[in-house]
Amino acid sequence: MVAPGMTDIPRPAISAHLVFGLVVMVIGILFTLDNLNIMDGGLYLSRYWPTGLIAIGAAKMLESRQRGSGVMSGALFAAAGTWLLLHNLELIEASFLDFWPVLLVIAGVMIVWQGMHVGRVRPAGADHDSVISAIAVLSGINRGSRSSSFRGGELTAFMGACEIDLRQASIDGEAVIDVFAMWGGVEIQVPDDWRVIGHVTPLLGGFDDKTRPPQSASAHTLIVRGVVIMGGVEIKN
Repeated sequence: MVAPGMTDIPRPAISAHLVFGLVVMVIGILFTLDNLNIMDGGLYLSRYWPTGLIAIGAAKMLESRQRGSGVMSGALFAAAGTWLLLHNLELIEASFLDFWPVLLVIAGVMIVWQGMHVGRVRPAGADHDSVISAIAVLSGINRGSRSSSFRGGELTAFMGACEIDLRQASIDGEAVIDVFAMWGGVEIQVPDDWRVIGHVTPLLGGFDDKTRPPQSASAHTLIVRGVVIMGGVEIKN
């Protein structure tokens, strides 16, 4: 049952969080078998650990079909995992450093994708600031919204930082922001009467909700979800 004014956000059966948990379980099992001298778990991990990135990326792309965002970060996970797996299996010999300009290609694709994608997810008749999108690659981005019906958006920080100010925005029910931070950070400032729910998976990174709980029951809920790799996501008032 969904409370009045709240949006029923579909919960995918297979999510990046579920897959991440399964990957951790498999790693634990392999280490246990290795310690018991049943099998060489360390060898399998050293060769096939990138399959975890591929699985997480595939799960994020499946999620994007239901929630309308996150496909690019999922594709980045899957592509990086595929490259590393092929390198570990000695199917490719070129060093990743030889192809560093590919990062520029990926950044360009993500910028184009977000520019096209935001227009599609914005509801008809909604104001321009109702959906926010930002991608920071080796740079910093500062953006804000004054929308009276904020819907959410997608933030990506790759070796960069996104600073988003939503203190002048309003939510009618729920809004969802998808985040992906790798060697970078995302900072979101929200009003005092917003309730924040975090569904962020950190991998050698962190998610920090510094917001103060609303003084009364709030009908304005911001859901932040995504993945952080060696980076950070911070929400504060």
